Amino acid sequence: MFKMSKDTAIDLDRILQQMGAFGKYNIVNYALLLFPIYLAGMYGSVFVFEASDINYRCKIEQCEGLDDTSWLTSAIPLDGDRLSKCKKYAAIVGNETCSAAAFNTNITIGCDAIQYSLEDSVVRDFDLGCQNWKRTLIGTIHNSGLFVSLPLTGIMSDRFGRKKALAVASLMNGIFGFARSFSINYVMMVVFEFLEAALGAGAYTTAFVLAMELVGPKGRVFGNTLINFIFTFGLMTLPGLSWWLQDWRQLLRIIYAPAMLVLSYIWLLNESVRWLLSKGRNEEAIEILRKAAKMNNVDISEELNPIFEMKVPELQQTKNIDAENDGTSTFVKVLKSRIIRTRVIVCSFLWMTCTFVYYGLSINSVGLGGNKYVNFMLVGFVEIPANFACLLVLDRFGRKKILIIMYILSACLCIGLSFIPKDHKLLSLIIYLSGKFSITVAYSSVYIYVSEVFPTSVRQSLLAICSSLGRVGSTLAPLTPLLALYYDNLPSIFFGSLALTASAMVFILPETLNVPLPDTIEEAERLARPKSVSAE
Repeated sequence: MFKMSKDTAIDLDRILQQMGAFGKYNIVNYALLLFPIYLAGMYGSVFVFEASDINYRCKIEQCEGLDDTSWLTSAIPLDGDRLSKCKKYAAIVGNETCSAAAFNTNITIGCDAIQYSLEDSVVRDFDLGCQNWKRTLIGTIHNSGLFVSLPLTGIMSDRFGRKKALAVASLMNGIFGFARSFSINYVMMVVFEFLEAALGAGAYTTAFVLAMELVGPKGRVFGNTLINFIFTFGLMTLPGLSWWLQDWRQLLRIIYAPAMLVLSYIWLLNESVRWLLSKGRNEEAIEILRKAAKMNNVDISEELNPIFEMKVPELQQTKNIDAENDGTSTFVKVLKSRIIRTRVIVCSFLWMTCTFVYYGLSINSVGLGGNKYVNFMLVGFVEIPANFACLLVLDRFGRKKILIIMYILSACLCIGLSFIPKDHKLLSLIIYLSGKFSITVAYSSVYIYVSEVFPTSVRQSLLAICSSLGRVGSTLAPLTPLLALYYDNLPSIFFGSLALTASAMVFILPETLNVPLPDTIEEAERLARPKSVSAE
């Protein structure tokens, strides 16, 4: 008999193990899931190139249009070694010429109007010059939408199924992202920026959870690594497209239109077997397992084969106890557990640290010396070896050790950046990329770790809560370039301090290496008592 109590996860994981971590069935389903993940790699950072800072200066009416630009230093003061963006020398009344004598270099005033370069950005289109807070607010508003999207999509996923939540969220991405490209003013743009994230950003976490539930314990780290590779390719595609197009509106249309195709997953993609079992929809789960075994050309052992021979009446008798309650009561029961509540708080802080440092380093990379597109590509490219490192170390040394080491390493690198002289640009870039490497390993580890410590019936809801609370970091990250206006390395010091705190909090959590995914609250709580688990 296929037991649906605490042994459910063990039986299911044994079946998945016999079918193979990545047989034909898993490859087909992963191929479908990797498409929205690739798109998500672009969506999460597109605001960096929509609202990139560009060159501009005060408009000097009597001088504009002249081929000779020698007048610039007479009309505009220097800010360091560059012309000031937002200040100009006061004009001498009665002198309308464009000569040095026409300006009083003892008095500086703000701009009356802005003269923009020909670079593409909403800064030029919506006249945001000298309003850095409005420019950085675009990224903050985008990421604040995740506070709505992640719990909303998580609840939809746990109640109505993973594939429906994925299809709907991706459709919202496509509709509002595409519509944003037609914005006629700043307000219209930020409204669509929020709606696109608020209703669609949960597509990534849904695809991730579905992918993690598709494989057994031995396949999770490889699956997570594959997902992160594809996400990184999306991230690296973004600056390449932006560099080539030089048109933020066209960029949005090209990257968001394909998201609408994911609606077809309602008919193309198979539902999560683990989710179906947690909801008592056992007949559908068994049919999918039969289909998977046939596609993989695998013969299930005699010990587990009776599972596939069960009839509908038998299946109905084995209904999971979690399915006896509706989603709300199960959710409330979970949060009554002190162990689970503590786990949610700690995981949320770890997530917040990762998003703050990860996105903060990515966003600030365009402010490094050199080509901003190349810098962003390099910061994205370093995630490839970082995710490969995850594949090598997570299953060998466990989740906790790697998280602690990577947080401490990231903290040391970020804080150490402030001690490097400005003229050592190559060394600064190497340290910067090393910091991104370490926080990427931590971020990838947190993603897979959080998916392993909560029960199936509310896994995505709790993952969404952790991710949503953690998005405080990604919401604040777009504002960190403003800190650099006061001290160049202030953002890096903030990143390092937060990472150091996170490393200490990891000690509170249990190890989940080679442990089956918990299906019930009791199984999730037992993770905190590893000796009792191994005794069983």
